[in-house]
Amino acid sequence: MRIDRRKLIAAAPALAVAGTSFGALAAGNPADVVNLHTKDGKIVIQLRRDLAPKHVAQIETLVKRKFYDGIVFHRVIDGFMAQTGDPTGTGMGKSDLPNIPAEFSKAHFERGTVGMARSQNPDSANSQFFICFGDASFLNGQYTVVGEVVSGMDVVDKIKKGSKADNGTVTAPDKIVKMRMASDDK
Repeated sequence: MRIDRRKLIAAAPALAVAGTSFGALAAGNPADVVNLHTKDGKIVIQLRRDLAPKHVAQIETLVKRKFYDGIVFHRVIDGFMAQTGDPTGTGMGKSDLPNIPAEFSKAHFERGTVGMARSQNPDSANSQFFICFGDASFLNGQYTVVGEVVSGMDVVDKIKKGSKADNGTVTAPDKIVKMRMASDDK
């Protein structure tokens, strides 16, 4: 599938409002688009294989297995990020796939950036990811950027926030209803 640059140019103002840059979307592969559904609507994520091919391959494998369906947003810090992808809902769980070596880039963490969560070990990313609510430039070069929200930031903003006293842990958290590759989301 080819990107029609004329349609992208026409859509550029709307994409900028949605929180993504025209250049970033043009760099992506239309086959690497994920639809994440919550009770409040759909979040469309352009995965960035150009920045993190191993991470994108792992996410796509997990999405195709329907791994993310029903998983909660276990850590949500207002103004910072919403984290999900842990099947235990504790922040300590992961998939049965191997961890992925870091793929740090010069990409910036800002509103709509999707990054891979990890432990203190840079090579420990597995299934957990987070979506930034705003600027998180302090993460630049230390976490892997795996994608960006191209539509649905209004839905991200509705994810239930956690307690500041408890480092964003959410009581009765929102969850991913389903997560599909856009090409398979019927």
